[in-house]
Amino acid sequence: MHPSNRLNMPWITLVLVLLLSACGGRPPALSKAVENKDPVEQLVSLESDLDAARQENLDILSPRYFAKAERLYLEAQGMLERETDLSEILLKITAGRVELQRSEQTAQIARTVLADVIKVRELALAAGAADLGAEYTATEERFLRLTRAIEDNDLDSAQKDKAKVFDAFDQLELRAIKERNLGEAHRLLDQATANRAARQAPLSLAEAQQKLDEADAFVTDRRYQRDEIRQKAAEALFYARRLEQIMLQSERLQTLPAEQTALYIEGLLHQTAEQLSLPDHRDRVFEGQMEGILTSIASSQQQRQDQQDEIAALEATIDQLRVQIASLEGSTREERAARQQLAEERRFQKLFSQVQGVFGPGEAEVYKQGDRLIIRLKTMSFSVGQAVIVADNYPLLSKVQRAIALFGQPLAVIEGHTDSTGSAAANLGLSQKRAEAVRAYLIANGTLPKEKIEATGFGSERPLASDQTAEGRAINRRIDIVLIPAQP
Repeated sequence: MHPSNRLNMPWITLVLVLLLSACGGRPPALSKAVENKDPVEQLVSLESDLDAARQENLDILSPRYFAKAERLYLEAQGMLERETDLSEILLKITAGRVELQRSEQTAQIARTVLADVIKVRELALAAGAADLGAEYTATEERFLRLTRAIEDNDLDSAQKDKAKVFDAFDQLELRAIKERNLGEAHRLLDQATANRAARQAPLSLAEAQQKLDEADAFVTDRRYQRDEIRQKAAEALFYARRLEQIMLQSERLQTLPAEQTALYIEGLLHQTAEQLSLPDHRDRVFEGQMEGILTSIASSQQQRQDQQDEIAALEATIDQLRVQIASLEGSTREERAARQQLAEERRFQKLFSQVQGVFGPGEAEVYKQGDRLIIRLKTMSFSVGQAVIVADNYPLLSKVQRAIALFGQPLAVIEGHTDSTGSAAANLGLSQKRAEAVRAYLIANGTLPKEKIEATGFGSERPLASDQTAEGRAINRRIDIVLIPAQP
């Protein structure tokens, strides 16, 4: 139900008017409240109550009464510093408490009359609407006019205007969510358009714009589906960055002679073939070279399937052993331990196979190391010298979350590794920060309790390949997830 249709029953309005009238009545006699009081103690107590009231947003929900209470507190503080008569100071403090009480009463009415507006305001603030500048400031002032109207006993104005303020905060929240998730992609496309992308790379521009429009429409319709929004935003950002690279390459290739362009493409294909240990096929057409690369990849995938079949066969063998053990007479300690060990091994083999199926080809390596499972994130990347997780990594980390969930509540150790470029101390610190960034991401997304996730950096101490080549350094820059299953 829209807020403009709520709280309009005449009897509720009547009750609120009576409450407001009580709030606006004559304050209690101050002379009775100042006897036998320590002004310093009372001043400290009032300051504490003002801070607590501010935490409860009384400065927003009842701004005038709260401001009066705060002013009286400051005046009492000044009188104490000037060593004014204690009875006068106590009168001032008591007057401040009266105004604070009025503020609390009025705020309670505001929470009832403006319940929906207060909620949508909180959602907008949580989404980062305060960073939107003048538009947020203007909407906040409209909200303050509502609370001031309640202070003035003008409930009709508050009821009349609150629907518009609700809509304004609602739109601010939507804008903030879009800015947080799609802002960078928007800026990249605007920059590309200014750099004549429509002329230089029209197809790539159209594709990037389509992905951004789809993400924008998704956020508009389902703004609270955070995981899906992150995926849509990551895809839009990918295509915006791809457009940037297409423009750079197009501009570069335009300056090259035809032969140099052909040699450049051939070099990319040959470098890929070398990494796959394929024969030199540069005497073939480009399509033929690519076919050889794709055939090699398909063969690797078949090998992976064969490994999974082998794991299934091992599981079947374990099942047979379990049946044999179960048929043995007696229940010695050694037999029970053997059954338990076989059951754990079977469970671990099954989890190993399931985790392998979570990741696509080339995304991660999954292997066993004793009673541990290692997930090596091959496509996890950071900006040079940085430890901030970029949106491109969100889909991969979502798969890591699914893999961890298969183990229930394991202990997860996030290991950060770098190449040997730079000093050992700098690499060690950077690898630690990157591991901690992944740990923080997993905790923030509810993957495991924080005590179940550790992060450690090894710098360049544990290379997997030679650091003498760019390819080797790329392999060495990695994040490994070590999963240690919980003991049953």
